[in-house]
Amino acid sequence: MRTIEQVQEFYHSTLVDRLKSLETLRKSIRNRTILAVALIALPFIALFAIPNGSTDPKAGLAMFGAIACVIAGIVIIIITKRKRREYRAEYKSKVVAEIVKMVDDSWNYQPDGRIGEHEYRASDLFRQSVDRYTGDDLISGKIDKTDFRCSEIHSEYKTYTTDDDGKRKEEWHTIFKGLFFHADFNKHFTARTYVVPEVRGGLKLFSSVGGMSRRGDRVKLEDPEFEKNYEVFSTDQIESRYILTPAIMQAMTAIKKELNTSVYFSFIDERVYCAMFFNKNLFEPRIMKSGVNFEDIEKMYKLFATNALIINELNLNTRIWTKD
Repeated sequence: MRTIEQVQEFYHSTLVDRLKSLETLRKSIRNRTILAVALIALPFIALFAIPNGSTDPKAGLAMFGAIACVIAGIVIIIITKRKRREYRAEYKSKVVAEIVKMVDDSWNYQPDGRIGEHEYRASDLFRQSVDRYTGDDLISGKIDKTDFRCSEIHSEYKTYTTDDDGKRKEEWHTIFKGLFFHADFNKHFTARTYVVPEVRGGLKLFSSVGGMSRRGDRVKLEDPEFEKNYEVFSTDQIESRYILTPAIMQAMTAIKKELNTSVYFSFIDERVYCAMFFNKNLFEPRIMKSGVNFEDIEKMYKLFATNALIINELNLNTRIWTKD
């Protein structure tokens, strides 16, 4: 894995030219987007100035012009959507893929791949039924002896409400949005152990379906700093303490501080699962601002390096156990 200094050197020697070559396309998409929004929005603003019931021929002409502007705006949006896909594909192949290689050139990166829904469910972290499941930026590979898979995931469920006119309205709610990771722990667990944020909101999300009783009992541990950040539940108190050694608890505290977000873990069968919440898409190109920016590259590199951070911090390559 490269140092930040090496990443910065690669950025200036290689990535800057690639990003500059994409700027023409980005600016074209940005300008078309602004034009489309203006064409759709401004006619509606202008129509408010026309008195209700006006018979002035100019009012009819203004109405016709407004409709034409809206249609033109919609057409531009459709064309721009294709250009966005083109820009995204170029950015992923010329920039994001190279950043992944900077972390580890043996990893497999699939821009449109994702962690499977069955893998997400296997973590047993979020039991709310899923009505829409999307994701991208799948990375799979090995760090030393430990295999892993990681991608962005957005899981949602829907509800229905009825407005004042009696019309049924569909509403979407996020269950999880962020980076989802799982790796081999080299130990087959007979129990299930969950480590969740010590915040009421995170705990509520974790227990929203199924309740705590089906996740085992609360486990009290001897690390005050760890207990400030996490709560632990397990179906086997002894095995949970076997897993959560002082070193692993310190590692989990370090991961929480490094990422500065809500982090969930579960230990099930022979895998450790980790869900890291982020409220935005992490590896998508920006449209409204220049992509020639080292800060964006640095953030991306650090997020991809999280795979190594988790495996190294949890000491997964030290094979102190053998699988049963």
